[in-house]
Amino acid sequence: MLPTIRWDADLIRRYDHAGPRYTSYPTAVQFHDGVKPADFLHAIDASREAGRQLSLYVHVPFCANICYYCACNKVITKDRSRAREYLASLQREMELVSAHLGPDQVVEQLHFGGGTPTFLSHQELRELMAGLRSQFNLRDDDIGDYSIEIDPREADWSTMGLLRELGFNRVSFGVQDLDPEVQRAVNRLQTLEQTQAVMDAARTLAYRSINIDLIYGLPKQTPESFARTVEAIIALKPDRLSVFNYAHLPERFMPQRRINSADLPSPAQKLEMFENSVRQLLAAGYRYIGMDHFALPDDSLSIAQENGELQRNFQGYTTHGHCDLIGLGVSSISQVGDLYCQNSSDLKVYQERLQADELATQRGLVCHSDDIIRRAVISQLICHFQLQFSDIESRFGIDFPEYFASCLPMLEQMARDGLIILTPGGIRVMAAGRLLVRSICMLFDVYQSDASQQRFSRII
Repeated sequence: MLPTIRWDADLIRRYDHAGPRYTSYPTAVQFHDGVKPADFLHAIDASREAGRQLSLYVHVPFCANICYYCACNKVITKDRSRAREYLASLQREMELVSAHLGPDQVVEQLHFGGGTPTFLSHQELRELMAGLRSQFNLRDDDIGDYSIEIDPREADWSTMGLLRELGFNRVSFGVQDLDPEVQRAVNRLQTLEQTQAVMDAARTLAYRSINIDLIYGLPKQTPESFARTVEAIIALKPDRLSVFNYAHLPERFMPQRRINSADLPSPAQKLEMFENSVRQLLAAGYRYIGMDHFALPDDSLSIAQENGELQRNFQGYTTHGHCDLIGLGVSSISQVGDLYCQNSSDLKVYQERLQADELATQRGLVCHSDDIIRRAVISQLICHFQLQFSDIESRFGIDFPEYFASCLPMLEQMARDGLIILTPGGIRVMAAGRLLVRSICMLFDVYQSDASQQRFSRII
């Protein structure tokens, strides 16, 4: 049985710093412009030679409406024709990348994100999937994990039927909050009935998993109103929930400047919202996977965590971390072997590069040996809340206490505070420390500094 969570307000006040979500280590903050398209091609050549399986991420940046809280890379437009040129660039990118891959490299995981992928017409979605199937070895047996993010305002039964026909078997619905006053404050009017309709469609069409995204800390929210949202969503019984902390960074994300900061809940109210959410979800039978993610006991994430097989990458918690991740589209990130690389975040630059038959790789990094060791430590802690020193020592030929001697004083302090149990053989995160696991991971992050922390949201 997985350990429970214990809410300790004192520990949260002391350890609730800003920090990375560790979808990668090193994080994207460390990416630099020294990584070029040739480096990416060399990495996928090595992937082909090693016969590694694949995970694909496809970024569709378009949205018809702006949500003021959003920090995603997106293009707000009512002009649906803008997708045509973008899809042509995506097709060319697929061709350039797939030429370096082998036919035996199966795509075990596929994810469409955005933006709003269903901004595309049904015909465009068909063409995009046909292009992917022509260039990559996608499964057609429904065993792979093929997921798509959906705005319930941009989908209906026919959309859900089309996506199921195209091979998608997992879906994530953006909800954020159900309170009409909050929705007006963030410019996202969406009824519970809209969400329930597409969820009913997904269940009828036998989608394997349904996720719902919620955000706490939005303008006009109160602990009472957000608890009502969580209660209503629990009644729909999604397989997974993501309950994110809103990070108000208007200096970095222009849409957030439309939010009146006076309408934002206080830090104490935000803590109360998350505490209430944790209690509500645990009482409803959900398990805390980590990093604001919850899942039912029979969900594959819960099972993978119990079996010690859960992993983490740019797609979040996953059971496919062993795959090489290839990102397609503007701003998308790839992780191939020990290389991270990211496409240009500028749509015009991305399209111009592909029109010139060049990949749009703009930045990234190559992990060195210390990065790889620290990545393994952070991954084990953030996915499984425990670490055996001998596992790291045998994998990398190091003496753990000696290699991480600088971390030991703070680990000992965390042990005294009740976040962890520290023994000569390893670390086990206690119930009170699970919500603060990012703080524990940050001890092993050699890149952490006061300046870098300013780029991240607070832990809770």
